[in-house]
Amino acid sequence: MSDPQPKGQTSTHRGAFGDLGGEERGFIDRSFRERIILVGVDNQTDKNQLIEAQMDELQQLVATAGADVVSSVIQKRNIPDSATYIGRGKAIEISALAEELDVDTVVFNEELTPAQQFNLEKIFKRSAIDRTAVILDIFAQNASTPEGKSQVELAQLQYLLPRLRGRGGTLSQQAGGIGTRGPGETKLEIDRRRLVRRIHKLQKQLKGISSTRTNQSKRRRKSVNQSVAIVGYTNAGKSTLLNYLIGSSGDAFVANRLFATLDPLTRKMQLAGGEKIYLSDTVGFVRNLPHHLVEAFKTTLDVVIDADLLVHVVDGSKNAPGKDLSAVRSVLRDIGAKDIPELIVFNKMDQADPSTYLLDYPNSVCVSAKTGEGIEKMMTTISDLLRSQLDIYELEIPLSRGDLIAQVHREAQVLIEDVHEENLVMRVRLDAFAYTRLKKYLRPEKVT
Repeated sequence: MSDPQPKGQTSTHRGAFGDLGGEERGFIDRSFRERIILVGVDNQTDKNQLIEAQMDELQQLVATAGADVVSSVIQKRNIPDSATYIGRGKAIEISALAEELDVDTVVFNEELTPAQQFNLEKIFKRSAIDRTAVILDIFAQNASTPEGKSQVELAQLQYLLPRLRGRGGTLSQQAGGIGTRGPGETKLEIDRRRLVRRIHKLQKQLKGISSTRTNQSKRRRKSVNQSVAIVGYTNAGKSTLLNYLIGSSGDAFVANRLFATLDPLTRKMQLAGGEKIYLSDTVGFVRNLPHHLVEAFKTTLDVVIDADLLVHVVDGSKNAPGKDLSAVRSVLRDIGAKDIPELIVFNKMDQADPSTYLLDYPNSVCVSAKTGEGIEKMMTTISDLLRSQLDIYELEIPLSRGDLIAQVHREAQVLIEDVHEENLVMRVRLDAFAYTRLKKYLRPEKVT
């Protein structure tokens, strides 16, 4: 464990200008526990987004990234300062506080422009980063698959590219040699070109992964009825719920921290009625998720876009879970998933009163993924919602075809059976796959 760096020294931005070949890139130096000051601006324009709640979440993010918050500053300001976000006078005041508290980094609640970050670091004489950088740092820690690591690296490089401004002598011009007399090429230009090349390479890799995932989705559609994606705010209990449903405690990583799950995990399971579905756990969402970050994780979020039903898990133990719900729905709109049917599931009911939410969300269910309370009702509701998406048909099958009748029971939801002369008339719900296999036994008209 290395000793903390001297007061006033700029914290390491690892990977910002070094080898761009795919090593871990972080914005918080985890070789020791950094000391952090949080800064937020209360513009008092949105009463539904209380600055205190935002700052509490930012503190959780910083703690998850592996640093210690030693102070928090909230400034009331209607319009952010274009040069320093908080104004030069406030920046000088925070600089003095950072010196007094031996702080390594100042973290801002809102995203800083490259110019604001550059100006603030000149005043602070130490790192100034924003909420986006902290989220990216956590993502870098939690990515475990090649796809996840590539997506994190792409998001980080896209974040860094506009911030490639001179940092002391690191971006001084390269000296010209024999045959290349003159000012030479600036270090900034070299770094920018390297970042752009790396971004293009990662985008190409992820496009290939997306194509593979699309083909897998097509094959999945041919082999099973429907798919369900578990979505929700980070740390709402999605992975715990998935593990409970599939009867495993180790398939999905579970931890009481933000963004514990980054890479999607899909498992096959069978509903009470016999229908087989694919159930996917996804990355948790958070308020004000940067657009470029959503874009970088488009391949991961494809499992959400392709789902027949979204199980939207909400932490019911929070005082105002509706805000988390709205934040998730905002991201779902951004990725084109707002029209997918949704079941709201309030989790952690072992820590809260279910009646609090059922009044405001009458079609929701309340569960405890930890104890299993309410899970049976949730699964019944999932089955009903999936079945309601399927059309109802009537089949007429010879009684002598026991094999075919058994196939119908396997691949469809049988509603009514009635013997008519030498045939069995079956009223069933069929998905597209089952319809293709059984359409020659259909009665002339679809029922609904």
